[in-house]
Amino acid sequence: MRALTVVPGQQGSLAVTDVPDPTDGEIVVDGLALGVCGTDREIARGEYGWAPPGHDRLVLGHESLGKVRDAPDGSGLTPGDLVVGVVRRPDPEPCGACAHGEFDMCRNGRYTERGIKELDGYGSQTWSVERDYVVRLAPSLTEVGVLLEPTTVVAKAWEQVQRIGERSWFEPRRVLVTGAGPIGLLAALLGTQRGLEVHVLDRVTDGAKPRLVADLGASYHAGSVTDVAASVRPDVIIEATGASSVVLDAMSATAAYGIVCLTGVSAAGRRISIDAGALNREIVLENDVVVGSVNANLSHYAAGADALAQADAGWLGRLITRRLPLERAAEAFDVQPEDIKVVIDLRS
Repeated sequence: MRALTVVPGQQGSLAVTDVPDPTDGEIVVDGLALGVCGTDREIARGEYGWAPPGHDRLVLGHESLGKVRDAPDGSGLTPGDLVVGVVRRPDPEPCGACAHGEFDMCRNGRYTERGIKELDGYGSQTWSVERDYVVRLAPSLTEVGVLLEPTTVVAKAWEQVQRIGERSWFEPRRVLVTGAGPIGLLAALLGTQRGLEVHVLDRVTDGAKPRLVADLGASYHAGSVTDVAASVRPDVIIEATGASSVVLDAMSATAAYGIVCLTGVSAAGRRISIDAGALNREIVLENDVVVGSVNANLSHYAAGADALAQADAGWLGRLITRRLPLERAAEAFDVQPEDIKVVIDLRS
């Protein structure tokens, strides 16, 4: 069968190659679609990634969608079910968090991840998965279910915000989302589903992003974080750009008892001068919190699946701005100005 593969650490090695049919795992799945994100592009550039032990190439892909071809009795799945595979697995000798099903919070870093770290991903025409690491989706999500994995990231972010906020009385009203990529727009979606007043900040001033935000009933902004936050006074900021200047501005931009949840990963080596004392003073005197959030466990996959099922499928479909066949997968790694989410069609 055909699969999207790369030699980790080797720039220019991305290719669609022939690989053996899957022989491990309990559930056999026919791949439908694969989402491409910044992590995939970084692996393709040779910045990181780890092939399975004993292999030179890694099958890419962690944003999956497929239909069950074969499942054992007692798995709760039947042929034709729409499913997504979970990305992370706990380490062989689980830390306390992994042992309690919170492998997204692994303490020792010996976890593995499909399509990223020591496990082949879901970027193949057929893939297999263990019954405990597959999530069933509503049939209505056939065209957009590939958005589940990025949705799990923001489902976790919102869970973290809620749990931190409840250390005291907590009734947030306004949220500012910085960045209108897939993570930012999905964070805004979940904010509206929570009944919050949602504001989204991004650099572009026209095109699909402002329209998508408006169709959520949210407000779109293209100014600076400082100026927008001064007028909005958000109780919560979901930071989804990873841009160093935006991250730092967000930390001091909330109302009192504010929570900033960082979901964007910043590039190392970029230096910015800040008044650390003033930032510390504001965070301490206002009881503010800054928290990082990455990856997701099974509870977040369930929450993400529920959020997608409740959302307007047409709106979700507009997040997918390009679809490419597997044999043209390399084009998905060339970012276009109008891209939001690029998806590879795995169907032959």
